[in-house]
Amino acid sequence: MFLWRTKSHHSQASTEQDASLARTASASKNDASASASQAAGTAWLAGHLKHLTPEQEDKLREFKDVCAERKYYTPAGEGADAKPPSHDDATMLRFLRARKFDVEGAWGQFKDTEDWRRDNSIESLYENIRVDSYEAARRMYPQWTGRRDRRGIPVYVFEIRHLNSKEMAAYNSTMSTGTPDTHKSSTVPARLLNLFALYENLLRFVMPLCSSLSRPNPETPIVTSTNIVDVSGVGLKQFWNLKSHMQDASVLATAHYPETLDRIFIIGAPAFFPTVWGWIKRWFDPVTTSKIFILSAPEVKPTLSSFMDPSSFPKQYGGELDWQWGDMPNLDEPAREKLQGLEQPAAEGQTKKEILKGPLLFQGNQIDVLGTENGKERRATIPVPQQETLESETNGAATADQIPSTAAEDNEKTGGENVAVNVNQVPCNETPNTVAA
Repeated sequence: MFLWRTKSHHSQASTEQDASLARTASASKNDASASASQAAGTAWLAGHLKHLTPEQEDKLREFKDVCAERKYYTPAGEGADAKPPSHDDATMLRFLRARKFDVEGAWGQFKDTEDWRRDNSIESLYENIRVDSYEAARRMYPQWTGRRDRRGIPVYVFEIRHLNSKEMAAYNSTMSTGTPDTHKSSTVPARLLNLFALYENLLRFVMPLCSSLSRPNPETPIVTSTNIVDVSGVGLKQFWNLKSHMQDASVLATAHYPETLDRIFIIGAPAFFPTVWGWIKRWFDPVTTSKIFILSAPEVKPTLSSFMDPSSFPKQYGGELDWQWGDMPNLDEPAREKLQGLEQPAAEGQTKKEILKGPLLFQGNQIDVLGTENGKERRATIPVPQQETLESETNGAATADQIPSTAAEDNEKTGGENVAVNVNQVPCNETPNTVAA
């Protein structure tokens, strides 16, 4: 979701232009066709859960043992009332992949992240952030379109031109108002607290939701995002003014949310982009660079289409999706069935329904509604419709068309009424405080 990664650099000014041109050429020549072919198979799953070599399996066990011995990981309990592990294997593997399965290297980053989460009360932040502040921050960073690529990975879009000086000034002048009471004494700038909450939404809502939906490799949880970065219509001065804004996200992603990026497609690059790329390139490691594709106008539609169905990327990029920057997610049908309890009445003059804004927690069989609004805690537990297992008459297996949603059926019988949730009237269970890093 948040694509920038920092890397220390020292270069002579006299060689910067030549180096940036070479780097831009290198990224633009990344073989999109080969990458799409890899994504179409299972090669991209190497090092992920259920796709480990015997050596990687051993490293995962060793890593969990090391973290447990040092009191940073609790294994699953035993017996009927056994508690799950403190962190799932997919999370532990993100740290291992980030360090190329070097256990001590992964331990160092994992410990730093757990300490950072504790010191900044990240779970509490996400549960208590003001909804309007969360929404303001959402409009300043990559946004989920509500769609997924062919592997089931969520597709985000980041349109840079909207982050002009006026919008940035307005955001900076109001961002502190959403700081939760639980974090009023925090020494962390408010803009970063808001950014933390957006990352938590990726890990605690979007990825678990996408993991629950039908896709080619359901045995492996979704742990990454694909980003379309639109830099069209942006001047050199605007890029420069946004440098620190983007670096905020880069530092955070590198340190505490490793291995959450799948692909970056940069489109609409202006003539001076080699200069900008000279700055950006230094923020990426070689593995991340291999995932970046700088696309010319004729390359945009065919390249995006090779990774995702046209219905899953916006019309302005040659797709079929009705989605504009700032919109709430335009869900595909499987996701809509899961989230129907969050749909709100269409706004006046609009035909599209939107899901509830603000922080949400997807837990498989339920969704927890979080955040604060008008000085009050938003708390609700919304059940997720569960599909019934039906036997096929022809092959003994249920097809997607044969599996109805009981909640959807009930909703159809009532004419689709009473779908929207009033979060201050629905009773809720105590919100769990356990989350993967």
